[in-house]
Amino acid sequence: MVRLSLLMLSVGLAAQEVPLFTKDFPPEEFAARRKAVYDAIGPNAIAVLQGAPAPTGYVRFRQSNEFYYLCGVEAPHAYLRLSGATKRATLFLPHSFPGREAMEGKTLNADAAAEVRTLTGIDAVMPLEALGSILANSAFRGEKPPALFTPLAPAEGLAVSRDIGVRTDVDAFTDPWDGRAPREARFIQLLRERLPRYEIHDLSPILDKMRVIKSPREISLIEKATRLAGASMIESMRSTQPGQTEHEIDGLSKFIYFRNGAQGEAYNSLVASGQNAWYPHYSAGKRKMDSGDLVLLDFAPDVGYYMSDVTRQWPVSGKFSPVQRELYGFYQACYEEMLKPIRPGVPIKQIKDESITAMKKILAAWKFSKPEYQKAAERFVNMWLVYPNLGHWVGMSTHDVGPRMDVLQPGMVFTIEPPLTVPEEKIYIRLEDLIVITDTGAKVVSDFVPRSIEAVEAEMKKPGLLKSYPKVD
Repeated sequence: MVRLSLLMLSVGLAAQEVPLFTKDFPPEEFAARRKAVYDAIGPNAIAVLQGAPAPTGYVRFRQSNEFYYLCGVEAPHAYLRLSGATKRATLFLPHSFPGREAMEGKTLNADAAAEVRTLTGIDAVMPLEALGSILANSAFRGEKPPALFTPLAPAEGLAVSRDIGVRTDVDAFTDPWDGRAPREARFIQLLRERLPRYEIHDLSPILDKMRVIKSPREISLIEKATRLAGASMIESMRSTQPGQTEHEIDGLSKFIYFRNGAQGEAYNSLVASGQNAWYPHYSAGKRKMDSGDLVLLDFAPDVGYYMSDVTRQWPVSGKFSPVQRELYGFYQACYEEMLKPIRPGVPIKQIKDESITAMKKILAAWKFSKPEYQKAAERFVNMWLVYPNLGHWVGMSTHDVGPRMDVLQPGMVFTIEPPLTVPEEKIYIRLEDLIVITDTGAKVVSDFVPRSIEAVEAEMKKPGLLKSYPKVD
């Protein structure tokens, strides 16, 4: 059986167009990340990561971010053991399923260990059932109980950031008719029941710190995700017409993503017209857009396990109304000043102080038609001054992991997305751009997507795909 599986995998390598191992990163980059883990956990510890399970239903498998980050292996029910003492990595995989592979294509499996090692650079590959004995043997080596590091935070899968992962877990275990424990909690429970000698430690903070600084290859994927997000927004501006339903913009964006190689969505599309924009994470997509509306699009793809996050807002009619020009114009003028001073090696407070000086000048000179608008503008400027961060990290998840910003460093990637709100009229205005910190400054990767009133209106005059594509009744 082993020889047959090896033969089938070898044939698959030659005939299968989809690679069995990622081409986005070489094995050496994953090995460097694993070395950083060895150094962090020390010689009297091991780390064990649980990969994602097989998906429910006819859904394409996607590995969890944490597991992919350390080995690049996309196989369900895989486990990774990292030894701080030997600095060796062992990958545990299920056996092959010849019948399933005949229907769905080849996968990495334990019966083809030599090929898997060659592809991935992993030191050893073993069948899944060997994990228990390997962990048990390690537990009783030496007099001191060894430490076992494993992520305690929810795993990040398709369109999952940690914040939504925590929310999903809480929803399940607070439901009296559900009560499911998180998968991570169940894994830790099994470790403690079966291997009580281990001292369990959280690997998540170690991985979080590593992920804050992106490598050039990581940044390249994030930049591609940003280009696709921007392309979808430009085409959406051109295609918008009164009477369309919000989900039509969603479908157009997804077409552009998948047409250009995205493997999924970074998060569910936020297409919010009119007062729906008041709810920052509105995603129902069911409203018909009226001529007097602004429509907000906040959406980005998943490209090779890396995300983006970009937002634009434009008038459904193609022309900003006087009130829209008044509020959006003020907001956009201030927003440009927020972007200008962002650079490495400077405290966040200094960056904000520099932008606030320019924003206050804009506020003093701007004419508002209502007292409510004046108050909203003042509140917007003051909020930027007191809010401790510039925005949020972006990387393998849209709300990426990592500590709070203090001083920006090259390789950091984040967005800013400050909203201007008028509660009395439920007006909500927001832009968002993807920023990469370089050695000398900041690269606003999504800068090519129109922001100014003039640029947005000019873009909306161009032919759009939805305007020429008939709807099916």
